[in-house]
This record gives sequence, C-alpha cells and structure tokens, in this order.
Amino acid sequence: RGSQSCTAAMSKIQTEYLKSCVEAIFDGAKDRKRKFTETVELQVGLKNYDPQKDKRFAGQVKLNHVARPTMRICVLGDAYHCERAEQEGVDFKTADGLKAFNKNKKLIKKFAKQYHAFLASESMIKQIPRLLGPGLNKAGKFPTLITQAEPLSGKMDELKSTVKFQLKKVLCMCVAVGHVNMEHGECVDNLKLAINFLVSLLKKNWQNVKSLHIKTTMGKPQRIY
Repeated sequence: RGSQSCTAAMSKIQTEYLKSCVEAIFDGAKDRKRKFTETVELQVGLKNYDPQKDKRFAGQVKLNHVARPTMRICVLGDAYHCERAEQEGVDFKTADGLKAFNKNKKLIKKFAKQYHAFLASESMIKQIPRLLGPGLNKAGKFPTLITQAEPLSGKMDELKSTVKFQLKKVLCMCVAVGHVNMEHGECVDNLKLAINFLVSLLKKNWQNVKSLHIKTTMGKPQRIY
C-alpha cells in the first residue's frame, strides 16, 4: 500500500520531468565550479494555510541517501562516546565542558550556532536543561539521543540524511535534499521521498502546495511543480 500512495503522490510530478530538472541544476553547477560542495535545496511555497489559525505542522523524514555530507555535528558525550568521537575526529564536549559555559546565554548561543546538530549520550541528555538552560532548544537543535549499541558514524549519517519540515509564520520553507556530488538518481530518489512526506503532512495534501522549486546553493531555481 505504501508504494501505491507514494506513486499517487508523485503522479503530480512525472519522474522523467523531475529527472530532467535535476540534470539541469547539476549541469548549471558544473559550469561554475565552487570551492565548496553546493547543496541541492527544495523550496516549498504553500497556499490555503493561515499560520495564525491553522495548526502548525512539523515532521522529519530520513532520506535514502546522505543529503548534507558537510553537516557540522558535535557529540555531547559520556566517557564512552567522547572516546569514540575523538577516534573518529568528531567534535565533542563532556559534562565539564558544558559546565564551563556557566549558563552564559551568549556563549551557549554562539556554541549552538557553530553546529548544525548535536548528538548526546543518555546520561548527558538528562543534564542538558540543567547545564545549558533552554539555549539548544530555542535554536531548534536539541540533541538526538545516541546509545552505546549504535555506531557513531551510522548515527551521524542518519542525521545527515534527515530533513525537517516545519510550518512557522510564513508560507514558504526550504530544506536540503542532496548535494552536487551525488548521483542524479540518488537526488531524484531523495526528492521524491521528501515531497511525498511533505504532502502527507499537509491538511489538504497537494491542494496546499502552491509551488515547488529545486536549486543548488548558488544556482538558479528550477520549477518542478
């Protein structure tokens, strides 16, 4: 049944057309090589929504392929996870490291800005509100739990493959669904999954979608719907 609903949702955008749009933005990125890896973004315009009255939605979905390979992640760990992070060359902070912020809001805000996301050991997650106050929560970066049973690299890839849709005060949003060094087919795959998930969050599904564009970080937007 899942694949049927997936096909139904995507029938609004023909796969061949989506492939040609992805090829166009990838070709554009090739023509002007940047010194960094450009991200592929999905830009969403909504309609028939009133952010003041309608229930604001939020949801996240794990894509099949890593969307943001250069995502900066910091581990807030117990002794075990800090050791793992050090071995894998990942930034980490111990409980003492967090205590050193002394609940200074400016320092915590600056710390939160340095990273796209955080992972935390179970023992640390419970301490974060006490050590840091609401800083990470306010920044929308409350840590994801990591257990000792999960390999750190796998958990990090999961974060790098996850996209979050959240309706705030405006009727547009933008999420990263890939990068210019991935295969075209992988990008199409990620786009389909992200779009289907977004449509499932909307109260009237496709009737709430005004427009969908894709673009690379520095490229021109390409309308796909």
